Amino acid sequence: METESEPYVRLATLRQLHRVVAELNTARSLADTLQTVVDGIVVGLGYELACVNLVRPDGDLVVAAFAGDPAAEALITGRVGSRASWDRRLTMGENWDGLRFIPHSEGWVLLEDDVPQWHTDGPDPRFEDEWHPEDRLYAPMYATGGELLGVISVDRPRNGRRPGAWGREALQMYAFQAAIAISNARLRANMQRALVRLEREQQALRASEESFRQAFEYAPSGMAIAEMGGDQHGRLLRTNDALCRLLGRPASVLRRYSFSDLVHPEDIGTLLRTSAEGGRAELRLGRRDGTYVWVSLRNSVVADAADGPRFLLTHVEDIEERKRHELQLAHRASHDSLTGLPNSAELRSRLGARLCRRPQSARATAIEALDAAYEGRGPVPETVGAGEHGFRPDGPHTFAGPDPFDFPGGPAGLGPPGGGPGEAGPYDHHVHAVAPATDVDDGTKGLAVLFCDLDGFKSINDRFGHHTGDAVLIEVARRLTTGVRDGDTVARLGGDEFVVLADGLGAADAADLAVRLRNAIIPPIRVDGRPVRVGASFGIGWASCGMSADEVLRSADQRMYIEKRSRSKAHRRAG
Repeated sequence: METESEPYVRLATLRQLHRVVAELNTARSLADTLQTVVDGIVVGLGYELACVNLVRPDGDLVVAAFAGDPAAEALITGRVGSRASWDRRLTMGENWDGLRFIPHSEGWVLLEDDVPQWHTDGPDPRFEDEWHPEDRLYAPMYATGGELLGVISVDRPRNGRRPGAWGREALQMYAFQAAIAISNARLRANMQRALVRLEREQQALRASEESFRQAFEYAPSGMAIAEMGGDQHGRLLRTNDALCRLLGRPASVLRRYSFSDLVHPEDIGTLLRTSAEGGRAELRLGRRDGTYVWVSLRNSVVADAADGPRFLLTHVEDIEERKRHELQLAHRASHDSLTGLPNSAELRSRLGARLCRRPQSARATAIEALDAAYEGRGPVPETVGAGEHGFRPDGPHTFAGPDPFDFPGGPAGLGPPGGGPGEAGPYDHHVHAVAPATDVDDGTKGLAVLFCDLDGFKSINDRFGHHTGDAVLIEVARRLTTGVRDGDTVARLGGDEFVVLADGLGAADAADLAVRLRNAIIPPIRVDGRPVRVGASFGIGWASCGMSADEVLRSADQRMYIEKRSRSKAHRRAG
């Protein structure tokens, strides 16, 4: 029962609470805080036994701290009780203003649950408020948001009585302060773990940065970091020694440039596409001495989670040797190994690039073609006044609208537009190749195909051997190449046959060119100190759209044989 000295008891209890609460806030770790909580109950609140059951992340409660009895502490510390059993205990019994008291008379209901306990049997109480060994008193602890942090369990009051109103309030106040202390301890523990994790991450980041720096600086191939976005987009921020050596420029100078300043003008489009896509490309970069080197660029976009792409990491590999080898292979595939001239395949490719499948006879004036296009009518065949390109007689003209001759169902089954090299597409910017008249000079210029066959070459091979014959072919190729204009093609078709493609010539121009080239071949050729002579027969054919490359060559070949047969054998013999 409460006595007349209750105010003095309360004052003494408050002093004890003040001391133990102060100790709660000085604990350094969560484990120290939990032990301080149970020690404070035993020291300051007058109970012989105290226990803290802490909620684990999975929701169950574990005996985290115990005070008052080493044997009981060893027995139950670390044991776990399910959340369902604890919820059942916290909803039954008597509610003492937030505390939960389960008298021994009801405790038998809890004998089968899994909550760890240390209660022992004892005699029935002799008076109404006497404490029984199987009485249970719990003080739940809640976080600020109402979440259950744990449960304080107390036993054996030193006065042997159930706590009165003031004792209950003191325990409730203490549980409230303990919840704050435990929350703060958890927060400090989380912060300490976060700091440790952050420090480890920073150490790993520093190690990673150092590894990247060494890999960047000492990489055997070129490396660069360029800025992305803003006014300085593409500017080189950092380059390694390998790239500086490759381009012959120091790093301080390279920081003034971007790759677009260094790339070959023909490769600027490739560079821009590669930078935008973060991919790879092969292009040429300028050296300090004005030369260009072939490199392979591999780009990686370095992104920021918040700001998006920030930098472009570029790996620059020197592929000059490989490119030179590839160009050599490509040259060998398209050029004659003996003379260095374009071979038969390359000749047909260049000739086919100037031809489309549109027949020369199917032409319309520009006005008629435009009318037909806008009115949706079919092609209008040319009747009068067509010039060299099949439009107007007053000069070259290309029709920028749809070409009715290149659509499906057009003349001669031409098929869809853009079907192959040199073929007209839906918008015809192709300048059609036409054949000038051979009997009258009408001013038309065309693509002349001069087919050349050497006269007397077989006898040179028979008399002096293939070594001399090869030397003759090489010299003939040189003389032919010297005798044509820049942009004309001299090709070796095979054996002693050569072909010259000369665009923009009239019939008289082509005949004059054939005479000049024949005269250039006739002078003696000295091989191993011995002069030998060959002659040449030329046949002039004309490339015209609607013809294939083989048809053009066959036409020139036939004219060459006509020309060869028309001359006497003695006149043709030159060896």
